[in-house]
Formats: sequence, structure tokens, C-alpha cells
Amino acid sequence: MNSRVSLIAVLLLGIPAGAWADGSAASVELQVEADHPGARIDRNIFGQFAEHLGAGIYGGVWVGKASPIANVRGIRSDVVAALRALKVPNVRWPGGCFADEYHWRDGIGAPERRKTTVNANWGGAIEPNSFGTEEFMDFIEQIGSEAYVSVNVGSGTPHEAAEWLEYMTAGPATSAGQARAANGHAEPYRIRFLGIGNESWGCGGAMTPEYYVSQLKIFSRYVRNYNSAQTGEAAMRRIAVGPDGDHVEYTEAVMKAWQGKVWSWDIEGLSLHAYTTGGWPPRHPSMHFDEGEYAFMLQDTLAMDALIAKHSAIMDRYDPQKKIPLVVDEWGVWLAPLAGTNPGFLVQQNSLRDAVLAALNLNIFARHADRVRMANIAQMVNVLQAMIMTDGERMLLTPTYHVFRMYVPFQDATSLPVQVDAGTYAYGNARLPRLDAIAARDTRGSVWLALTNVDPNQSVRVSARIAGVHPRAAVGEVLTASGVDAVNSFDAPNTVAPRRYAGAVRDGAIMLDVPGKSVIVVHVQ
Repeated sequence: MNSRVSLIAVLLLGIPAGAWADGSAASVELQVEADHPGARIDRNIFGQFAEHLGAGIYGGVWVGKASPIANVRGIRSDVVAALRALKVPNVRWPGGCFADEYHWRDGIGAPERRKTTVNANWGGAIEPNSFGTEEFMDFIEQIGSEAYVSVNVGSGTPHEAAEWLEYMTAGPATSAGQARAANGHAEPYRIRFLGIGNESWGCGGAMTPEYYVSQLKIFSRYVRNYNSAQTGEAAMRRIAVGPDGDHVEYTEAVMKAWQGKVWSWDIEGLSLHAYTTGGWPPRHPSMHFDEGEYAFMLQDTLAMDALIAKHSAIMDRYDPQKKIPLVVDEWGVWLAPLAGTNPGFLVQQNSLRDAVLAALNLNIFARHADRVRMANIAQMVNVLQAMIMTDGERMLLTPTYHVFRMYVPFQDATSLPVQVDAGTYAYGNARLPRLDAIAARDTRGSVWLALTNVDPNQSVRVSARIAGVHPRAAVGEVLTASGVDAVNSFDAPNTVAPRRYAGAVRDGAIMLDVPGKSVIVVHVQ
């Protein structure tokens, strides 16, 4: 975390912390140190994750060219339009646990000749391999994103992975390039990120850290990107499997090996998987929950901050210059499957609580922007904490989607330290900071504020001052609803949706009334 970013006590306009100015709102001061900019908030922390799991791909992204659902080359147009609005920086594919059982040759060539398999990881569903390399890369191009491809380390070989990279990136003079051209794409694909396995400590092979490192060196050496256009900042970045939650063994082993590496192998990232579950296995409901559940899950998600700090401290010992980013490429709330669904399809609803939870995590990533430079929420469509849900030709945007869309201005913006003490929201055994806030200056020089009030019962009256900035107005959007468990349904898709919001300016300060259980993003003009 940037050392200048801290939560410190400030005077609360003469009102003790936790007191209510008018019986309904706490009044607090917030200071933005715009004269001491921090790290850049890499746009890649807003990445997505699409695994062959339930309806995450089939029905969610891919409907086939003959489908009556509007599509372009089999990829549903409504989903593409929604994702383009998010300016999705990268999409991780094909998994997840599925990645270490995926054999890429099954998913190329004429669809009628592709191999049909069983998805043993996720519900025993039939995998037709209709959505393979060409289809994924077409999807990436349609939404204007970058490819984050995970290669099969668990059940695959270095040779298989190397040949996949050659097929995707080699020039037309090679046999691999000619095979790709025969399948409809003469020019090399751009592979921006490459995952060297997935959860190798678990479903990816139950490997010890030492054994994984031995495989990492081999795969890292031979998965070459032959696309001559990918040089410098555009060069492919290899991401090693890292820790599971707070287990440090993989962090230590991979970073120690990287520090002592020889010329023939390298990595450019270390992954972290950390879900908000409230305990394992996931059993907490995604619908019809009470305030106790709300407070408990939000307190659980705030552990992400200490978790990142723990692994960052280890990485700092081996990489004090922070060359290797921590890539949180699986995160989000993992709840009990909805009744009546296949448990292996990981279907859950998405509530206002989950939108607040997403905002809190994005804020944590932003405060750790010096080390966390990429993240992927799980998952993009129809699975876990999804952006989008589909049902046949119908599509809806979830509360979490709206948070990601509201946060678009923070992509590649420069973080600005925030000082605030908004008191405490307490319920049962849960104790949380009532207000969470980040600030940033975008690439055009404008300042943006994001405020999250976790207290579902009380609003917060914020007086925000920005060093060196004389505001004229603060306009943006607010996301809230009548209840913490409010959801969007296909019959009522706008129950939780943003609405326009404007603050006031008084004596050089921005005055913002932040409703209970809400997320606000404003542009300071």
C-alpha cells in the first residue's frame, strides 16, 4: 500500500464520532491530498473472468450462429454491448479449474468435427467445444478487450502449451500460422497475459510449491509469443500461480525462485485467489438475508486489505522495486447455489450488498495500486458474482455491473491519498468503518471521488476538500435501493440501478449527502 494512503482521525465538524447532526446523518470531513499523488490505478484491476462453467459461456456469451438471439458470429450482441460500456481491460479464459483439463486442439477447426467431452469439474455438463480459441479471440475483439489465456499445466505438457502459443501468435510463414489462417484468422493473435496454470495447489494438480516452481520454469521458458508486434509495454506477461488466500507457501517459493532465476525463464506476475465466503464451503444465502448477514459478509470481505498487505510484504523482500505485480485473478463473493439449480453451476443472485462489497474491494485494490496492478472478478456472466445474467433472449445487468460501470473513470487514473474517519457501523459482532472512500485524478486531469456508505440505516453528510482544487460542482451517480438484499430480476431489471447525483459546493468544500447502503461516484468540476 502507498504509505501516504491512510485512514486517520479528523475533527467531525465539532460533532463527536458516531453522533448524528440531525438524528439521521453523521457529518464528517474528508481531505484529498491532490498535491501528493500516489500510484496509477491500473485499468487491469477491472478485469473479468469467463470459465467454461454452467451458463458462463454457453448461453451467456455463446449462442451459436443459427440462434434467434441477436448475435455476431455466434456471440450474443446484448452481452457484447453491455461489456463494451465497462471498457473491460482483460478477460481470463478458459478457467479456472477447467483450464487444467482443457486441450486446445479440441476447440479449433470445423465445429462439427470438434471433440465433445464432459466438464468433470463443474456439474458433469457436456462440453461441445463450440467456443474455442477462434471464438474467444473474436469475443475479445468485439468487446475491445485483451486476452488473458490460462495454459494447461495440470494435465497438459509444455509441448502442448508451446504449440498453442505458436498457433495463436506465429506468423503466416509457419505451419502453425497457416493452420490458424485455414481456421479463419491469418494475422497473429495478440495474447496480452498468459497464466501458467491455475490453482496448482488444488484442482490444478495438488502440487507442492517446490514441484510447481519446477514446472513453472519449464513452461515459462517454452510458451513463446511469436507475435513480432508485441514488444515493450505490449509484450506478453506471464503470470505464475500464487497463493490461496492467506497461505504464504506459494508466495515464498515463487518469489524466491524468481529472485534467483537464470536467463532462460521469467515471470511478470503472481496470482492470488481470495473469495469472500464467510466460511467454507459457501453456505450463505444470496437472497432474502437480513442485516446480520449483510454486516457479517462485508466485514469478511474487508479482510482482503490485510491479505494483500501480507503477501505484498513477502514480495517486497524479494522484489523491493515492485517489478512483479500481485494479480488478484479470482475474487468476489461466493455464496450458496440458488435452490433448484445444479450446484456445480455456481448460480447465485446479485444484490445491493454485493455491489457495496465490490466497491469495497475495488477501493482496496486502488489503495494497493503500487503492487496490485491486475484483478479478475469471478465471474463475468451467470456465475458467482456476475456482471450480467441471461435467460434465453433476456439479459439483465446486476448491481455489481453498475459499480464497475460507475468506476470506469478510475481506470489508469492516479490515486490521491484520502484522509477520513467516518466512525463505525456496528451490528452484532461486526464492526466496520462506516464510510470508505478513494479519490483519483484521471488522464485528462479531472478529479473523481468514490464514496461507499456501508451503514444501511444512516446517511453520512460529507464535507470534502481537495488540496489545490477549487470546485465548481460535483456530479455523478448514486447506487442504492430500499433493502440490502434488493436484486434485479428479469421481471424487474432496474430495482437496483444508478441514478443521477449532484453535490453542492460551499466555501470551497464539496458537500455530499451519502445515503445508507450506497455507492456514489462524482466528477469534481
